[in-house]
Amino acid sequence: MAGLSLKQLRKTYDGGTEVIKGIDLDIRDGEFMVFVGPSGCGKSTLLRMIAGLEEITDGALFIGDEDVSEVAPSDRGVAMVFQSYALYPHMTVGENMGFALKMAKRPKDEVAKAVGRAAEILQISHLLDRKPKALSGGQRQRVAIGRAIVRSPKVFLFDEPLSNLDAALRVQMRTELARLHRELGTTMIYVTHDQVEAMTLGERIAVFNAGRIAQVGAPMDLYNEPANLFVAGFLGSPKMNLLPVTIGAADGASLAVRTRDGAAGFALAPAADDAPAEGAQATLGFRPDDVALGEPGSAPGALDGRVDLVERLGDATLVHVGVGHEAPVIVRLPGHASAPVAGSRVTLRPDLARSRLFDAAGQAVAPRR
Repeated sequence: MAGLSLKQLRKTYDGGTEVIKGIDLDIRDGEFMVFVGPSGCGKSTLLRMIAGLEEITDGALFIGDEDVSEVAPSDRGVAMVFQSYALYPHMTVGENMGFALKMAKRPKDEVAKAVGRAAEILQISHLLDRKPKALSGGQRQRVAIGRAIVRSPKVFLFDEPLSNLDAALRVQMRTELARLHRELGTTMIYVTHDQVEAMTLGERIAVFNAGRIAQVGAPMDLYNEPANLFVAGFLGSPKMNLLPVTIGAADGASLAVRTRDGAAGFALAPAADDAPAEGAQATLGFRPDDVALGEPGSAPGALDGRVDLVERLGDATLVHVGVGHEAPVIVRLPGHASAPVAGSRVTLRPDLARSRLFDAAGQAVAPRR
């Protein structure tokens, strides 16, 4: 096992297109780190740079104490599981899993022992004599993971391994991957665009945006305290409600903000250490779980709106409330709770203690401690 240290890693393709723009990141030994972000943000490119499948234009990559920036992929001590299973169709499951060790001319009994152990961990011992065409998608993915396990790598790299599976099987495989990490204790780096996978699997998450890391942290830290508007708008389903506001005068321990149309005002307490100046433009963010619905006019200074849509999801109900020209505010209610009907007027009362203020540059304003 080994940790990783990425120091100002950059990747520039011919023509001058820079896709990785100076990544600094330390990944602890035995950690399950998730790279998440929208398509084209650079997360898979960075994973391939770690694997040695993409050259590093600038910067340094350390696995353990060794600088592997120019080390061949086969000598880095990493094993990669791809989105496509990439299994040899003419080989059995056992032969696929042991192929790398066979090519390394390991003794047959050593190969058989390693394959047997991996198959037992993945609960596919009964499939070792089958060909890939006789397997389900989930079984094929287990074989691909088993092929990586038999190499006993220092680091596992997963590039969207569950994206080809149906929803129910993805949930099952997430559970299997979490169990696998607990059993092996090996450093794992997992790339996905699925924030549910990121939140449920990662001990820490690195959120990528346009070739840079927007924020790194534990899943709930990122969810509750996004560092910028990008993370606030990306993590969470539904995403954080983002309401444009204008900064008012600070009054001792509180900071006044008002919606751009002047229809509602809020007092944020405690006032931030780096609060924007009076009259500055900002954004007030609050999660759908952190806003309550009330009767129109029941809360002076709160935000009035009209219900545009009610989505009943079974375990929860999402109420979309139109508030003038801004994007609708989404309120998440328990599935058993009564919900207003579309077209009705309501008042929105955000939990200001759990709200987040972002300045005009999109950076979170730190609350006073």
